[in-house]
Amino acid sequence: MSGPGKTVIADGVVAKVAGIAAREVPGVYALGGSAARALGAIREALSGADLSPGVSVTTEGDTASVTISIVVEYPHELQKVAGEVRNAVETGIETIVGMQVTAVDVIVKDVHQSTNDADADADADAGSGSGSGSGSGSGSGSGSQPD
Repeated sequence: MSGPGKTVIADGVVAKVAGIAAREVPGVYALGGSAARALGAIREALSGADLSPGVSVTTEGDTASVTISIVVEYPHELQKVAGEVRNAVETGIETIVGMQVTAVDVIVKDVHQSTNDADADADADAGSGSGSGSGSGSGSGSGSQPD
């Protein structure tokens, strides 16, 4: 049927498209802050719905305005990642949804350092600390032995 009628695309669908587009940008670790991600995980577990935490969409007619919160993977450049997210979200909505995007506001909520980097830093600190610790340990060990 190609007759009269209208198509309505829910704000949640537009938000989901925006979230998918944003996640594909290199350097994006997650959407939303930690509280939004936790709440989103609970909602997804209860309802099975992916609500794209950290994405807010307002539509009016054939236009959409988006606010998206992201966590950037260290050491990616924050401004560059935010700009790429803005472009990806705009392109995704215009291409997939067919709406004009009036604004994409990107909020960088946090920077995530991978556990591999953190472990490497901790190992480096522990390595330098254990060298001096074993020296002082042997000194205190010999002082505590009775003669």
